[in-house]
Amino acid sequence: MKAVVFHCVGDIRLDEVKEPKLKEGTDAIVRLTASAICGTDLHMIRGTMPGMKPGTILGHEGVGIVEEIGKDVRNLRKGDRVVVPSTIACGYCSYCRSGYYSQCDHANPNGPAAGTAFYGGPADSGPFDGMQAEYVRVPFAHVNLVKLPESVTDDQAILLSDIFPTGYMAADIAEIVEGDTVAVFGCGPVGQFAIASAMLLGAGRVLAVDHHPSRLAMARALGAEVIDFDEEDPVETIQRLTGKIGVDRAIDAVGVDAERPHSGPAAKQAKKQAAEFEKEQQEVAPKQNPDGELWQPGDAPSQVLHWAVEALAKAGTLSIVGVYPQQSKTFPIGAAMNKNLTLQMGNCHHRKYIPMLLPLVQSGTFDPARILTQATPLGSVIEAYQRFDLREEGWIKVMLEPS
Repeated sequence: MKAVVFHCVGDIRLDEVKEPKLKEGTDAIVRLTASAICGTDLHMIRGTMPGMKPGTILGHEGVGIVEEIGKDVRNLRKGDRVVVPSTIACGYCSYCRSGYYSQCDHANPNGPAAGTAFYGGPADSGPFDGMQAEYVRVPFAHVNLVKLPESVTDDQAILLSDIFPTGYMAADIAEIVEGDTVAVFGCGPVGQFAIASAMLLGAGRVLAVDHHPSRLAMARALGAEVIDFDEEDPVETIQRLTGKIGVDRAIDAVGVDAERPHSGPAAKQAKKQAAEFEKEQQEVAPKQNPDGELWQPGDAPSQVLHWAVEALAKAGTLSIVGVYPQQSKTFPIGAAMNKNLTLQMGNCHHRKYIPMLLPLVQSGTFDPARILTQATPLGSVIEAYQRFDLREEGWIKVMLEPS
């Protein structure tokens, strides 16, 4: 079968590989009818999420048809059309039973302390071959496959695999209540769904921060008040628009690969903070950090996290769903502590949220396909990756068609 294979940092290829086989009685084999490219995939390719094993198939979003099931999968049958949650769970440990599916004790073969298991990730996430392919093996299929009604299209369902649940969880753990003012930093796919989800949860206002015109236009179409951080300082603007109070909730939907401002007052501030950090780094360069490790390139504090902490009102909540590698060790903790902020963060519990969101899609309450901007055959995936990586205008969410 054809699949997108990681070879080394900066080198991915569309290769011919062996089709997956059942390994356990709880496995299923799914023939994929839709996959997608996600910003998280770029973390692996750029090396900002280290530890990728050469030969791993990329991709953690999938929709397809069940082709084969193991003897212990009792709720599915061949021919069922399904969506695959991006994170992998066993369904029976105490964490899964409490809805913390991304913290499952048994799904990750590296052990319960290894962290979230997901498709197409680094060695410490499994590794599990991903879904930018024609077929995928799904472990613990009884919980890691959700049957789809006929009325939900592949265009809609592929967005239920990862980014709609992630955006909804971002709004959920931000503790949004009716009337809240919310800032969403990053208007990529997850940010767009965070905006939509904040609205669904009753937010009174949503302020969306980015600098790509097409992403800001989509955020505005969803009802957000947009802020271009290349044109104005986002913190000063948020303070002005909120009567110098700040926002009740802030969502970081960007993560480690955030772009810095290119121009304007925000760019000056970013350069100043970067220079201050570089000076601090030089002072400690011969030394080790408190954990006994040398400083890593990813240790520089995120501009987005600084903005979010500064933009929040006292006693506000910061929700972080943007991806940060375990090597990241810096955060503006002093400012957050002195404002009595609540911090909520983590990998999405996809299996918890997909059944909640499916009825919203089926009923027409919200159409996630509004966020989908491109659909391309798997054969053109490398070009699609290049354009997505460059953040070309209009390239917000890309669906892949393996068949």
